[in-house]
Amino acid sequence: MTAALSPTRLTDDIARELDHAQRRGPLQQIVIPPCPCLLTQLQQALAAAEPDLGEVARIAGSDVAMCATLIRAASGAAFAAFAPAQTVGQAMTRLGLEQTAAVMTAFLTRKAIPADSRHLQRFWERSALRAVAMEHIARQLPGLSPDIAYTFGLFAHVGQPVMLQSLRGYGSTIVEGLARRDRTFVQTENANHRTDHAVVGGLVARVWRLAPEVVSAVRLHHDLDLLGADDVEPEVKTLVAAGVVAEHLMRRLEGLDPDPDWIGHADAMLGWLQIGRADVDLWEESLAPLLDDVIRR
Repeated sequence: MTAALSPTRLTDDIARELDHAQRRGPLQQIVIPPCPCLLTQLQQALAAAEPDLGEVARIAGSDVAMCATLIRAASGAAFAAFAPAQTVGQAMTRLGLEQTAAVMTAFLTRKAIPADSRHLQRFWERSALRAVAMEHIARQLPGLSPDIAYTFGLFAHVGQPVMLQSLRGYGSTIVEGLARRDRTFVQTENANHRTDHAVVGGLVARVWRLAPEVVSAVRLHHDLDLLGADDVEPEVKTLVAAGVVAEHLMRRLEGLDPDPDWIGHADAMLGWLQIGRADVDLWEESLAPLLDDVIRR
């Protein structure tokens, strides 16, 4: 009988799986864009025991469009009681370091992986909405880092635009995957391309040196039986479960029907998070103005 893997071993195994798939498996055709230089610099500035605020400000000010994005974020509905921010410094002070870093990460990621296909016109908008929803949920759950939750929300489906840029026919796969009812979207991806956006997204997260729990959660976010697995670390399970809730809240606020992940696994996800459907209803009410703010940016 094989011994159960420790959570650390699982993280290592996912890393080895992704490396193998890139070298000799179906991911050989996938072109992973390099992590933007400014994002690498931002990660380094934030990794210090005492983050270098001056360096973060320098990075923020090095791109005019990123400056504008920060100022808009600091002048949204959440700050309606204040006069509009006028400078990057004012924006950073109002947002705080954590939110400033989140806005910058989203901007730099979107710039590095443009979703210019008609199939993904709303991709980055929904990624930004998911990131904000994840951050909001994390603030209601003890022990889940809002920063880690935001990053997972932003990168959860990042494999899709990367596959679109690299694989012939992936645009048709998106249309087919959304239309089919006899199998899941991921199953359609694997049938057509021998890989899927969870694997590709996990590779992007690994190449970009995101936190190990984010890499694992991106890779496993459609493996929704993971809650019963002893070899998956609790924070990864919590990220995936919160991701299902975030997607459900987004769809409710958009007036869309529940997705299959929620229909088939809602009770298990809520049970793991130790919340009820009444909590989800309350989160929807408080989340709505935050998502409206993202859409207006």
